[in-house]
Amino acid sequence: MAKAVEVAETGGPEVLTYTDRDIPTPGPGEILVRVAAAGVNYIDTYHRSGLYPLPRPFVLGLEGAGTVEAVGEDSGFAVGDRVAWADALGSYAEYVVVRAAVAVRVPEGVSEETAAAAMLQGLTAHYLVTSTYPVRSVDTVLVHAAAGGVGLLLVQLAKARGAKVIGTVSTSDKERLAREAGADEVIRYTEEDFVARTRELTDGEGVAAVYDGVGRTTFDGSLSVLHRRGVLALFGAASGPVDPVDPQRLNAAGSVFLTRPKLADHTATEEELRWRADDLFGAIVAGTLSVGIGGRYALADARQAHEDLQARKTTAKLLLIP
Repeated sequence: MAKAVEVAETGGPEVLTYTDRDIPTPGPGEILVRVAAAGVNYIDTYHRSGLYPLPRPFVLGLEGAGTVEAVGEDSGFAVGDRVAWADALGSYAEYVVVRAAVAVRVPEGVSEETAAAAMLQGLTAHYLVTSTYPVRSVDTVLVHAAAGGVGLLLVQLAKARGAKVIGTVSTSDKERLAREAGADEVIRYTEEDFVARTRELTDGEGVAAVYDGVGRTTFDGSLSVLHRRGVLALFGAASGPVDPVDPQRLNAAGSVFLTRPKLADHTATEEELRWRADDLFGAIVAGTLSVGIGGRYALADARQAHEDLQARKTTAKLLLIP
């Protein structure tokens, strides 16, 4: 038996149950991993609450890193390999079965905790700046929640591509983190209107792209600060889902583009997954990308991690350590 965090009924953080589960057995094309660290992500709260329904009961969590303990036929991995993943339901556990197709090797120079912290949010930031809206050196972009896990990575990756980056945050401590990551300008939305300030910072022109993982409370403003034919990448809903949108609003805003991307569509093949992971790990090893870990919680304390995440008390990445 091994410990895991289970959801039997959907709801708030109180539904998370720390319990014993049988250690699973890998099948063909699968590996059994002893989890060193599991990532805590907003999508986990959507699964827990039932916003994204899953058959119950289930073990929560999609992301992590650890060491291969057993392999199924044709997995391509060996016992002892260090691996990381961003798409293996059941990762809030001491052991998890991972499809070999979604696992990547962790290179020397990258710790398992850093690998776990980099996968889901790092891959998300990577596809946003390279594929959803390929950032250029002439661009100014706006990153909401710039001191969050994805936000800090987005700031760094957009700066690495030469862009001017404006970030929004809620506190002075978060402003400091966003500036340390490279943000050129930081707006504390609790103290000033980010729409007016963004327009001021861009001489009224607006930004080429807005990367918005907040959702309901920022959506209207995000749409209004785009310049003509700009892109609003709505990749999350930390404040709640956005109401249905009349397409004529995109016309009125300047022939702008709205997209609701997800990671699975940007890691749909092993080649694309490995390209993005290699880019991320390469930057980490080279020292050009810093992956911050904002909190480490015992596996048994998953409820507290969720409460802190949803209360916006956290910065950077949260990890569960079995």
